[in-house]
Amino acid sequence: MNDAYGVRGDAVASYKEAPTRTVTAGGVTFAYRDLGPKTGVPVVFITHLAAVLDNWDPRVIDGIAARHRVITFDNRGVGASTGSTPKTIEEMAKDAVTFIRALGLERVDIHGFSMGGMIAQVIAQEEPELVRKLILTGTGPAGGEGIKNVTRLSHLDTVRALFTLQDPKQFLFFTRTPGGRRAGKQFLARLKERTQDRDKAISLTAYFAQLKAIHRWGLAQPQDLFVIRQPVLVANGESDRMVPTKNSYDLARRLPDADLIVYPDAGHGGIFQFHEQFVAEALDFLAR
Repeated sequence: MNDAYGVRGDAVASYKEAPTRTVTAGGVTFAYRDLGPKTGVPVVFITHLAAVLDNWDPRVIDGIAARHRVITFDNRGVGASTGSTPKTIEEMAKDAVTFIRALGLERVDIHGFSMGGMIAQVIAQEEPELVRKLILTGTGPAGGEGIKNVTRLSHLDTVRALFTLQDPKQFLFFTRTPGGRRAGKQFLARLKERTQDRDKAISLTAYFAQLKAIHRWGLAQPQDLFVIRQPVLVANGESDRMVPTKNSYDLARRLPDADLIVYPDAGHGGIFQFHEQFVAEALDFLAR
């Protein structure tokens, strides 16, 4: 047992202790973390707007990593990864594939949250042989209803957060009910559990590039999702303001092999608010 990294044998046991590593491919040095057992199909997590490695809920990561190898990474130009951030979801998907292949992986499961779920849909369409199963959370299809409003909402809630001295995610990810507010505070506290080797915050340039990519995705023509033949788990909160929940229903209806979970009294961050249920359902889905 190596105490520095909470290691069992070679496997890192907790996200809080997972060292940040790098791999270079396609002219980009990608920062990533890798934990859980080294056997089986790994689950690659693709993250949301403005997020770096430290924005993943450790309860969700650790819960999945109890049974699967989990890999998180910073996309190009974000956090500790080098290069400049693309202004389209399609380019971000290419970067994610470059990163996955750089680790020598030939088959993965992908969990994409929010913007990450958009990237995951493109990967499944462009590189179907790479993807075994997909988990799409808090996300929507190209041209999905209300997605083009993410920029306006993000700006609005960032200003709101500044005036109330809160984190914008309290407004963007959670409902304003007592349960939602409490869940938001607990989630934000969990994000601070890691105290050493924390990632760099996203730059404003990278943030605006991501906003542009999401806006374009919201304005894009709908894609033929019937070509995604992999099993898909779709999950969201019932009151998602960022990517309206009807997009989750739309995804589940248009994908040929999809299960849908909608959490009550929850918003965009429903999987973090209901992390215990989500982890159990995700593990069940991956084991099927």
